[in-house]
Amino acid sequence: RDIPKLMPFMHLPVQSGSDKILKAMNRKHTAQSYLDTLADVRKARPDIAFSSDFIVGFPGETDADFEATMSLIKQVAYQSAYSFKYSPRPGTPAANMQALVREDLKQERLERLQTLLDDEFLAFNNRFVGTVQPVLFERVSEKSGNLIGRTPYNQLISVPANPRLLGHTGDVRVVHAAPTALKGEMQTMETATLCA
Repeated sequence: RDIPKLMPFMHLPVQSGSDKILKAMNRKHTAQSYLDTLADVRKARPDIAFSSDFIVGFPGETDADFEATMSLIKQVAYQSAYSFKYSPRPGTPAANMQALVREDLKQERLERLQTLLDDEFLAFNNRFVGTVQPVLFERVSEKSGNLIGRTPYNQLISVPANPRLLGHTGDVRVVHAAPTALKGEMQTMETATLCA
C-alpha cells in the first residue's frame, strides 16, 4: 500500500482448498487462513491480482476435497495459476502414502480445474479491454515480431512497436483479451520512458 514501486500482483500458493489435504501435505495454513490473508492484502490494495499453485489428485483426495479446491478458486478469482497432477517424489512422505488417486481421475480433475481457471483468467483480462496500461517491454516475439511486455498486473501483452522500446515502459491501449495474454496498441511513442 505504501510503496509505489510495488506492483498490484502477488503469487501466493495454496495447493488445495481442502484442510484435510493441506494437513496431509504438511502445509501450515488452512483454506480459511489463506482466504483471510488474501482479504487482508485486498484491504491494503483493493486492485491486487493473485496467482497461485494447485495440485490435484494428492493421495486421499476425495471428490469433496477436490470440490473444496474448486470452491476456493471461485472465491478468489485468480489472474493466473500453475496447476499440476500429483506425482510421487522419492524420499518424500507422500511417496509412501496409500489411497492413491487413479490417473484418469487425476486427469479429469485437472482438466476441470484448468477450465475454471481459464474462465477466471479471461474474465480478469476482459476487464482491461479499452483501458490504457503502462507496459514494461521485455522481448520481441519470434512468431509475430511484436514486442512482448507486462502490465503492472503481470499480464503478458503483445504490441506492434519499435524494438527500441525494449527495456522501457510505454502506455498501451488494450484491444483484445485471451485467458493467458492481452493484445494492445501503443498510445504514443513519446510516452515511453526508461525504467530505473
